[in-house]
Amino acid sequence: MTPDTLMTPDKIVLDGKTFVPADQVPISEWPCVISEKPQPTLTVKDDDLFFITDTLGNVSGCGLNDGPSLGLFCSDTRFLSRLELQIEGHSPVLLSSTADKGFSLSVLCTNPRIDDRLRPDTLGIRREFVLNGALFEELEVSNYSTTSISVELSISFEADFADLFEVRGYSRDNRGKLLRQVEDAQEETSSLEGVLAQTQNPTHKEQSLSLAYQGLDNLVMESRIQFQHRQPDTFKGYTAIWRLELASHETQKLGYRVNLLTNNQSSSTVSAAITLGQAKASELMEEQNWVHQITQIRSDKSYFNRIIERAEQDMYLLRQSFGKYKTVSAGVPWFSALFGRDSIITASQTLMLNPQIAKETLYILANYQGKVHDDRRDEEPGKMLHELRFGELARCQEIPHTPYYGTVDATPLWLMLYAEYYAWTHDGETLEQLWSNALQAMDWVDRSMKNTGYLSYYRKSKKGLANQGWKDSGDCIVNRKGELANGPISLCEVQAYVYAAKIRLAEIARMKKRIDLSDRWMEEARNLKLRFNRDFWMEDQDFCALALDGDGIHVDSITSNPGHCLHLGIFTHEKAYSVAERLRGPDMFNGWGIRTLSSLSPAYNPMGYHIGSVWPHDNSLIAMGLRSLGLIDQALELFEGLFDMTNQQPYGRPPELFCGYERNGDNAPVQYPVACTPQAWATGSIFQLLQMIVNLVPDAPNNCLRIIDPALPESINRLSLHNLRVGGTILDLEFERSGSTTACRVAKKRGNLRVVIEA
Repeated sequence: MTPDTLMTPDKIVLDGKTFVPADQVPISEWPCVISEKPQPTLTVKDDDLFFITDTLGNVSGCGLNDGPSLGLFCSDTRFLSRLELQIEGHSPVLLSSTADKGFSLSVLCTNPRIDDRLRPDTLGIRREFVLNGALFEELEVSNYSTTSISVELSISFEADFADLFEVRGYSRDNRGKLLRQVEDAQEETSSLEGVLAQTQNPTHKEQSLSLAYQGLDNLVMESRIQFQHRQPDTFKGYTAIWRLELASHETQKLGYRVNLLTNNQSSSTVSAAITLGQAKASELMEEQNWVHQITQIRSDKSYFNRIIERAEQDMYLLRQSFGKYKTVSAGVPWFSALFGRDSIITASQTLMLNPQIAKETLYILANYQGKVHDDRRDEEPGKMLHELRFGELARCQEIPHTPYYGTVDATPLWLMLYAEYYAWTHDGETLEQLWSNALQAMDWVDRSMKNTGYLSYYRKSKKGLANQGWKDSGDCIVNRKGELANGPISLCEVQAYVYAAKIRLAEIARMKKRIDLSDRWMEEARNLKLRFNRDFWMEDQDFCALALDGDGIHVDSITSNPGHCLHLGIFTHEKAYSVAERLRGPDMFNGWGIRTLSSLSPAYNPMGYHIGSVWPHDNSLIAMGLRSLGLIDQALELFEGLFDMTNQQPYGRPPELFCGYERNGDNAPVQYPVACTPQAWATGSIFQLLQMIVNLVPDAPNNCLRIIDPALPESINRLSLHNLRVGGTILDLEFERSGSTTACRVAKKRGNLRVVIEA
């Protein structure tokens, strides 16, 4: 607590404000309107804030049909669990709503019939929400009748300050306590009327409400609501009430700002604007700066461009600050946090879009690189983190995410990205500054492989993940009988990551005159490849095992995992083609993408998270592998299927995953019920697929870009890349398809990069 804080069991004085436990000051509750059916949701995000509402812009707080994840969140904490507009105690009638801009949400609604007092469709109510370090809402209420009307509008606020893990269903034995802000002179009063502090700014005459909570770690979190424009006429508990007198065709404006505070300091890393207009202008300016930094990719097809533009905007929205750097959070709502694997893969997918994402991701993860042996967090020296959380459960050590290191693949993936980023940028300063981190990461890999010769995982943390590859749910590592495998588990794709990391780091070591390291890593890579093709290959199925179990026995189900190995060179030529062919079988390819698990498996479930669903990022990695083998038609088939699927999604946004049901005729892809959207590596898959079709191979250290046999799908005739950065050069490329041939030309070049087009 701060020096300006006085804390007793019955009272907290924080910077001049007095709070008491909520149970000492009962308040009048304003009833919520219970929806008769589940409501679709809208999501807006800005850096470390995100806000999920129903299509009216409401969070009803009833907890029945509106879904458990609605509310305003920051730092893994829900700062609003209810925000509900009512007209004379009734829910508005929706006309239209959109969250198209990503950081703002717009709603147009009207009134239902309310007895004989108000005819339906008399009022027009425009709601606009904007996130920018705080939550802003402005409402314009218009009377479209020919006579004056009197109407009561109310907005009810509540905040449970639940940790995101609680929202997801985590059960706690104890929680902190909700607080009420009171006036000092009336602390002992038992009724709320006149006691709950509704402060007023004497200059601007702005009133405010404060919802607060003291965690078990004694931090006081607060949602402070400051009303703007027309002030509420009265309050009933945490419900603000306006009694509007509207002449015919008159419009009145209401509004408020919700500041999120922890011990009276902003909970968000973003400095909050004062008004909604300022917040919107700030967001638009930052977004424009982002657009000017990235590669502009456009085609001759409007639907295709709509998907790309959405992906560009979502990559901007998913960026989140961690210290002085930004990387992409994994996905909204459950994974709006720093993840090792997800952030690295997304950064790799988007090198063509903006290599700055990769640079900042490398630095952030290097900053959190493991330093000690800590079984509670699965931490080891040199290891890259899995997940970092800031909520009360993490602060109180109830979960190990401070950060948590239970991931087997983030470390070799970080090494791969380290080399990839250098190939795109020739950024020698970053290469040098992170070289010691790379050596520590490789040392961790080598230590971890000593016992079995493979990089394996086995949970040490009691509250950690049982499975620590990208398929990290508890039921996904199964054999052909559908039985769960026992650890330690050596996943096939993880060995390919290690192989690629050693090959790529050997080249960097040679450049740095570390011939000893270069020769050693190359030799280790060659030996790994020989052993891998012997130990992981299932002769009877002519396919690669998902993994080796703790006894070195094949986990012999048919899965998508071996597809990640295809573009990394660990398979022999013949085995790579066998894997590629098998992945396209009808039990794996459902028409939109490749399933995570064969539909012939006893464990197959088209609605299973990792046991039959289809993941866009999984497929974009497989498409890269097919392309690397020269299987261009097969890669383009995946490209077309995934873009067809995305074109049918809300906002043209690829979901985290979708169900594995077969594509038949005109049926739509079946949505996974709780998929994150937007989600980082699903969004990144759009750019990885585009990279796949144009087939750029950068070599910035040698001042060269190779474009090898570009191939546009039949759905696109022309594709352009403007503002593409390779090393110190910026260039524009144009691709045009004629029949089965795609031509490329350099439209503009600012720099001396050699561009070699190989057809």
